[in-house]
Amino acid sequence: MGGRTEESEGRGHVRRDEIAAGLAEVDARIAAACRAVGRDRGEVTLIAVTKTRPAEDVRILSELGVRDVGENRDQEAALKARELAGLPLTWHFVGQLQTNKVRSVVGYADVIHSVDRLRLLETISKEAVRQGRSVGCLLQVALDDDPARGGARPADLLALADEVALADGVWLGGVMAVAPLGEEPARAFDRLRDLALRLQEQHPRATMISAGMSEDLAQAVAYGATHVRVGTALLGRRKPFVR
Repeated sequence: MGGRTEESEGRGHVRRDEIAAGLAEVDARIAAACRAVGRDRGEVTLIAVTKTRPAEDVRILSELGVRDVGENRDQEAALKARELAGLPLTWHFVGQLQTNKVRSVVGYADVIHSVDRLRLLETISKEAVRQGRSVGCLLQVALDDDPARGGARPADLLALADEVALADGVWLGGVMAVAPLGEEPARAFDRLRDLALRLQEQHPRATMISAGMSEDLAQAVAYGATHVRVGTALLGRRKPFVR
């Protein structure tokens, strides 16, 4: 019995060291990207994307000082959020969100990054009011023509932002996007920055720009990202989630 416990503790120490090394590397990359364009490191928040990773990984990240955690599947995220409810974490829902999952997601998500249509906004607002919560909404912008990846058309962005600003139980945080496949990320993030600045003209407090992942975080930082969503570079290659 004792041997198994020691073995388990040994694995835990190894995993903590792996995560600490990944965190140090990612933080160094963000800092270098900031320096390259004259930005302060404090302007960029790291969101650790922990999908397919066990709750223990999230606990280790919290112990290492990470405060923002991203998930993209409600079934998995809800379990972790309940298990880790005592930790000082901000939970970001970064995946596509169907209206039938809103009740669950609003129960734990502090910020939803994938608001891209009026019906979804209305459902989030109604549920947030019912639960007595205030949920941040980022407007996901489609930077390509692939409907499977989600996102509002750029032409619809400002009208949707106005609706968020008027809705109860939510607050308008800013914008989110994923760089299109096959396009230079810098060009896509340049377009996103222009849209974000236009949004801020009408809604000055909506300053969040959620952009950049493991492969393209430097380009995202160069074009104004305030939040980068990093999983693989931080935690290693993903494994199937098993409960």
